[in-house]
Amino acid sequence: MLYAIISEDVADSLEKRMSVRPDHIARLNKLKDQGRLILAGPHPAIDNEDPGPAGFTGSLVVAEFDSLEDAQQWADADPYIKSGAYKHVQVKPFKKVLP
Repeated sequence: MLYAIISEDVADSLEKRMSVRPDHIARLNKLKDQGRLILAGPHPAIDNEDPGPAGFTGSLVVAEFDSLEDAQQWADADPYIKSGAYKHVQVKPFKKVLP
């Protein structure tokens, strides 16, 4: 089943994000290589694809996992949590309707 992993950053998270970004991206690429990643990306803090020093306010990942528990365990191991970039992470079942 698909799950949405909705993350909210702490204030001024950019430095914390950048310190572990390669590890974060590697985990996403592993899901992609397994054919389980639907989409992933951050929420810019301003209305711009490259927010520069304004940074990001959170992230969204939609991916396939065997269970909600598996999705939660994957989310809990994210390097952005360990670095302190994420303030809160919510994992919810997701049903893709379109496209």
